[in-house]
Amino acid sequence: MAKWTPKYEAPEPLEGPVVATITGGTILWFVLFLVQVPFYGWFDDRDLTWWVWTCLAGAGLGLIGIWYVRKRDAAIKRHEAERAAETGAGTGTGSGSAQGPEAHGA
Repeated sequence: MAKWTPKYEAPEPLEGPVVATITGGTILWFVLFLVQVPFYGWFDDRDLTWWVWTCLAGAGLGLIGIWYVRKRDAAIKRHEAERAAETGAGTGTGSGSAQGPEAHGA
């Protein structure tokens, strides 16, 4: 069986306002939970209480998501700043400045 090779290189992932998107989704889940709480008896009569608890779980997981994407965003910005500092300091070294793991002694 022949090994499959892709015809095209995969595109770079899209970056957008990830923190704002996750925060907005978390707020939406929590608002949906708050809207359903007054009707808990109606949901209970129809065995649909899982709708209420799903919204609360979405809000809780969203809080974890907000924490995660904020840390990720800070790490990306820190990494870009370090690379910019290395590039700025490495421009006067002449030709062939190495980049990658071998440049850092790894």
